[in-house]
Amino acid sequence: MVEPAIRVQDLGKEYLIGGAESYQQDFREMLTNALTAPLVKLRRLGGTDHEQNRLWALKDVSFEVQHGEVIGIIGRNGAGKSTLLKILSRITEPTEGRVTTRGRLASLLEVGTGFHPELSGRENIFLNGAILGMTRREIQQKFDEIVAFAEVERFLDTPVKRYSSGMYVRLAFAVAAHLEPEILLVDEVLAVGDASFQQKCLGKMGDVASEGRTVLFVSHNMGAIRALCKRAILLDNGTLISQGEVGAVVNQYLKSGENLEGPMVQRPVNTSRDAQITRVSVVDTKGGLAAHHPYDKPFVIQIQVHVHNRVPSAYLALHIHDNELRTLLFSRHFIPSEATEDGLETGVHDFAVQCPAPLLVPGGYHISVHLANASPSRVFDRVDHECHFELVDSGSETAKRGFPWRGSLAVPLQWVAK
Repeated sequence: MVEPAIRVQDLGKEYLIGGAESYQQDFREMLTNALTAPLVKLRRLGGTDHEQNRLWALKDVSFEVQHGEVIGIIGRNGAGKSTLLKILSRITEPTEGRVTTRGRLASLLEVGTGFHPELSGRENIFLNGAILGMTRREIQQKFDEIVAFAEVERFLDTPVKRYSSGMYVRLAFAVAAHLEPEILLVDEVLAVGDASFQQKCLGKMGDVASEGRTVLFVSHNMGAIRALCKRAILLDNGTLISQGEVGAVVNQYLKSGENLEGPMVQRPVNTSRDAQITRVSVVDTKGGLAAHHPYDKPFVIQIQVHVHNRVPSAYLALHIHDNELRTLLFSRHFIPSEATEDGLETGVHDFAVQCPAPLLVPGGYHISVHLANASPSRVFDRVDHECHFELVDSGSETAKRGFPWRGSLAVPLQWVAK
């Protein structure tokens, strides 16, 4: 019997929250946990470790991935997807349970990790390739292919700190995507970059999958999940809810949000973060919050951002999705400031986007908002399709005659009889 490429057994990851014990990063987290483990154990035995100060990012997660399978991992923000991939990548130690992997493993958890801003593109290809597990000979064999994919030939000997955000991301993805591991872990690498680059990345991911390599793919893009994966795993609040055929699991995920979402998403302020999106809401033109809006009346999307450390070259990206989470409308807003370069200063910032009408056909819609900076590309926070609203039709000629709406846009067209 062939052993699976990945076996996860009763996996759990616990974090202590509050004060200095809040989420730490990578090596510091491991070092802190190791030093404080005896004290944590004593507190538990003594009954002083209160339940509200403990968070299980993963709890009792078990599954297997066979060699050559391409599996999508889906779930809402905070479901435990990234924590799972960090444990599989051996970046983070689990609190309980075990993970067994068979084969050379590479991960694309944060595109650009390991790039040094003072080094040139050429030097960073070798540096980043080594960090991701490639030998110098492998990098040399793949060098021309990496450069061609990234389309940065003219700037190979320029420090990457002078790269545009698009160039930076293209080069980072090219280095990571041209590994030849037996197991590849991919976490939301398609959240940045323009549409043509995202399609190029999807094509490369498809090539990797078709070569018989084992792939675990985390994404909020349900279209990409359906296109690349045969099976999917659904996580919610750190627990495994479902696993199986990708279409069935994606449909379960979409249906699970119908009663959870609303026209407003509000999050607590976390001062340990540089910047965060604390509220997204859908209101009418008078500011009234409502889950249902007439399709032929304008509506407003309000966004509140808390900034604790200035964000240079900041922008907000807005997506409006249908119920299949396909992006129907997209808008990007680059944020000016009084400083010499665009950016978001510390403080609370409110933004409003007015959507004209009629624009979209009646139906259910979801909103995603990303807060990022352009150079180097970094996503500071994201609200992914958690805010939901309905556009309704109670008086159009289409509704009066009982005909269904079709397509996505309700923009009126002028008809002339000749």
